Amino acid sequence: MAGFSECPLCPHHCKLKEGQSGFCKVRGCRNGEIIPLTFAEVAAFHLDPVEKKPLYHFYPGSRIFSVGGYGCNLHCFFCQNHEISQKYEQGRRISPKRLTEMAREDQSVGICFTYTEPLVWYEMIMETAPLVKERGGKVVLVSNGIIEQKYLEYLIPYIDAVNIDIKGFTPEFYEKYTGGKLEWVLKTVETLVSNVHTEITTLIIPSLNDNPQEIEALAKWLSGLNAPLAWHLSKYHPMHKSKIPATDEKKLKKLWELAKDCLPYVYLGNMAGGNTTYCPQCGQEVITRDLRVTMKTTEGKCGHCGRDIWGVGLL
Repeated sequence: MAGFSECPLCPHHCKLKEGQSGFCKVRGCRNGEIIPLTFAEVAAFHLDPVEKKPLYHFYPGSRIFSVGGYGCNLHCFFCQNHEISQKYEQGRRISPKRLTEMAREDQSVGICFTYTEPLVWYEMIMETAPLVKERGGKVVLVSNGIIEQKYLEYLIPYIDAVNIDIKGFTPEFYEKYTGGKLEWVLKTVETLVSNVHTEITTLIIPSLNDNPQEIEALAKWLSGLNAPLAWHLSKYHPMHKSKIPATDEKKLKKLWELAKDCLPYVYLGNMAGGNTTYCPQCGQEVITRDLRVTMKTTEGKCGHCGRDIWGVGLL
């Protein structure tokens, strides 16, 4: 298309005129080229428990330096981080080298790219992640999973763990409520599970994605990947443009119980209960999460029956 440049990074393939920005708001056409507007600009950073990502089977009980830039390549009307994900403004200038140094402070196990959509911050990740890895740190992404496969494959060697949002399990949900496509996300998950420690999060929104048949279908799809993973069913609270009431906890627990029939590691998020890991073989508690994380494992095995417990960094 004459006079336009196309962004190749994600399946939106935004075609932009000079000076325009894409669907994500943070990649733009400048001097005839698509560039990241947020390179070395940080919107937020904090030292978080790794469980907050959420990652329950990746170095339990540890802390990880967490950072994000502006922008996102979805426009969810219920966005939980809309203050920084749905706009672009100039962030705090921090270089990849400095981020790498910060990722080594305060007993952090590494760096987590999170808070908004890290994949639209691609160049920043690709420059920072190898530096973190060189110094022995771990690299984590919390993402919506929307990226072209070529760029995902370039990234995989530098990533140790991911948590991917599967926001619903119908094409209609994605197209109507997020501006994306379900197939884009599922393709990413299929690629990641065989290469990277993978956990999944689904925010359960009343009347939109809480149908038991839909949750069961997603549970069966995840089980059919034939790769270990954890699934977090999280309680939704009204945010951004959404006025839908918060998820009913009793219904969420029923969906959790339904999912556990298909998968060994299913958890409840944003509410009390449902955050304990049980041995898939004998049913004993092996990781408890309260004010502190307690592991009742021995060299990654159940302390009661000796069954291997899936995860990385289990004692």
